[in-house]
Amino acid sequence: MRLVAGEFARAYNRRKRRLNAFWGDNFHATLVEGGASLWRCLCYIELNRVRCGVVAHPREWEWVGYHEIVGSRRRYRLLDLERLAWRLGSSSLTDVAENLKASLEEAIAKDQVRREAYWTESLAVGSVGYLEQIRPRIRSRRETDLVETSEDAWILRESVLPYGAETAGESRGKRQK
Repeated sequence: MRLVAGEFARAYNRRKRRLNAFWGDNFHATLVEGGASLWRCLCYIELNRVRCGVVAHPREWEWVGYHEIVGSRRRYRLLDLERLAWRLGSSSLTDVAENLKASLEEAIAKDQVRREAYWTESLAVGSVGYLEQIRPRIRSRRETDLVETSEDAWILRESVLPYGAETAGESRGKRQK
């Protein structure tokens, strides 16, 4: 059975010009510009456990960056807080912590914790200038599009192709032989 499943997955990936695992990509990275885009990304990540209903607030989940940023965890730190503050355009860790608390409280109170696909499906998020600068450096299997989101942010994503558009002619040609 494993042999059949493996052969099916390889054939499917060849036909669809896919890479990685059959059931989904193993890993997806999204490039994020500093400043406002990084801030929105940070808040989005901190709300992951709230979004899936595990906790009511990030402070209730031990393994998030929230505790390091607000200063409640000082041992076993993973984040470079000074660099984070710099990337956010802030000179004060205290300001970052206070703004994070306020932003998360507001998002939770307004029930603004929905999933935003562009954080997990885009190649990059930021200003038009940033995306145009990095666009030529991104190796993609397809063409890319610049798209404005509803939050005055821009994303770079792979162009959406109709189902079977890449392989329709190739598949028919192979069948005719």
